[in-house]
Amino acid sequence: MNKFEETLKNYANLAVKVGINIQKGQKLVINSPIECADFVRLIAESAYAEGAKDVYVEWHDEKMTLLRYMNAPMEVFQNFPTWKADGFNQMAEEGAGFISIAASNPELLKDVDPKKVAENNKASSIAMKKFREYSMNNKVAWCVVSVPTNDWATKVFPDLPEEEAVEKLWKAIFMTVRMDQEDPIKAWEEHLRNTENRVKFLNEKAFKTLHYTSSNGTDVVVELPKGHIWAGGGEYNTKDVFFVANMPTEEVFTMPKKTGVNGVVVSTKPLNYGGNLINNFKLTFKDGKVVDFEAEEGYETLKHLLDTDEGAKYLGEVALVQYDSPISNSNILFYNTLFDENASCHFAFGAAYPTCIKGGSEMDEKEREAHGVNTSLTHVDFMVGSSDLNIVGETPSGEKIQVFKDGNWAF
Repeated sequence: MNKFEETLKNYANLAVKVGINIQKGQKLVINSPIECADFVRLIAESAYAEGAKDVYVEWHDEKMTLLRYMNAPMEVFQNFPTWKADGFNQMAEEGAGFISIAASNPELLKDVDPKKVAENNKASSIAMKKFREYSMNNKVAWCVVSVPTNDWATKVFPDLPEEEAVEKLWKAIFMTVRMDQEDPIKAWEEHLRNTENRVKFLNEKAFKTLHYTSSNGTDVVVELPKGHIWAGGGEYNTKDVFFVANMPTEEVFTMPKKTGVNGVVVSTKPLNYGGNLINNFKLTFKDGKVVDFEAEEGYETLKHLLDTDEGAKYLGEVALVQYDSPISNSNILFYNTLFDENASCHFAFGAAYPTCIKGGSEMDEKEREAHGVNTSLTHVDFMVGSSDLNIVGETPSGEKIQVFKDGNWAF
């Protein structure tokens, strides 16, 4: 076994042991592009070795996806197969763990009618609503990881031959998930402890508002609901199993008050959404709602995203990531939200995680609404962090504390 093969196997073990934290007798579901089959097999091998009962794989073929979009009628994209949604619901009910491999071609659907993509996203969101509640309420353990594909690698490194681009992307990914450390699992344990210290500080302060300012035009005040909870690094599911939902992860996050966002937000990285890029966009918020927006690239895609439902026009997540972080310092634009959101402070359109407010997982939708929790069929992160981003928090007593200064933690 050469060095690369050894590192890849250790990476699969990391996803299974630390990411999903598979339990003996548990089933595992893996979502993956077919290009990542070798890595999927390593994950399955590791899961079985740790005592998994069975491993199921949901394969995705981007070439077939593109063929379908270019040839199938609109009605196909307005209906999501109920058998597929039922299958995921059943696996979640049985306590399965879920690993997703995020490795899509950022420009796969650039020539596809944005309306088709929007209709497909909406139909799948409706059909998968029950399953999404399992993950967003931490009723199941889940983890998102990534490995390179040819199309993705050549988008990230367009000046390199394909083979070199893939090799360089492998190195970048291994760095972001600490596989370049002598003991990756130990490195992750230390990283999770450091993240927990940030979470503890923010929860102790219980800020009422966060005021974001940056020279690019961002100037927004975000109100946080009473009883909000900051989280980050890893979390416990309802069966008291600790898992890490994103690998890599550099963020700490909570929810905003649905109607408490006012001001202007300017994006700092492209957003890869549904096979299309949205870039250089600006959003104006009033009482939580996007009341105006513009985009140099992907305007129609952004418009369809915001039109998913009423909740898509509001924010569901506030996430803090320092500019001086491993992914940001790589100076690589990944065109993949898993990485780019962990290189930058970000917000998310749409649904909030109920676990980010006290008692949220036990509330119904009306109760959540009364507590300022946004509900939506979608949840899409977009990046706003920069080298001169400043964030000032105000506590319930009126004390103002610098949380971020020039893009980094101020404490």
